[in-house]
Amino acid sequence: MTYGYIRVSTDKQSVENQRFEICEFCKKQNITVDSWIEETISGTIDPKKRELGRLLSDVKKDDLIICSELSRLGRSLFMIMSILNLLMEKGAKVWTIKDNYRLGDDIQSKVLAFAFGLSAEIERQLISQRTKEALALRKNEGIKLGRPKGTVSGKSKLDGAELAVSVMIFAGTNINQIAKLYGTHRNTVKRFILTRKLDSEENMERIRKLN
Repeated sequence: MTYGYIRVSTDKQSVENQRFEICEFCKKQNITVDSWIEETISGTIDPKKRELGRLLSDVKKDDLIICSELSRLGRSLFMIMSILNLLMEKGAKVWTIKDNYRLGDDIQSKVLAFAFGLSAEIERQLISQRTKEALALRKNEGIKLGRPKGTVSGKSKLDGAELAVSVMIFAGTNINQIAKLYGTHRNTVKRFILTRKLDSEENMERIRKLN
């Protein structure tokens, strides 16, 4: 069974663009969509309260879900990873078009699932939002924010995700995909990998032993 999943956040947005993307993709892959799930609802809403919840309940082993990108499943990394882990536990596959993810019952998918489970940063987007709100409050109170001019921060938005990023590199996940997962720029990911030597032979050997 192949499902096409489409979600837009507001009535002003159209489902047609996503439907077109999925249809064009399926033509190239010689795939037929057996059932469409379309909904107009915020991705922050619990999947159980969406049509997506019904899909997650009905999906079976070897079923395929196709959507335009991972963000259609949810708006937080924690929610997306929870959904993907549930689908992989059921043996279902998830393919995205823009992100070019192919998650299923293969070695790379299992390694990625391992990375997702290990990542202590799965709630980064939520934490980031709370941080922005706190900084906005401080700014309104007249507190000067930011580093002194001419200084460089040694911190990275990816701090704490060394192991998860290492596993993704080992699995062959490209920099653009990692950047999209963590909601950051590809240059930030490249710099993070370089400064932490995450793609070094020594580090890759360490990850190989974990798997």
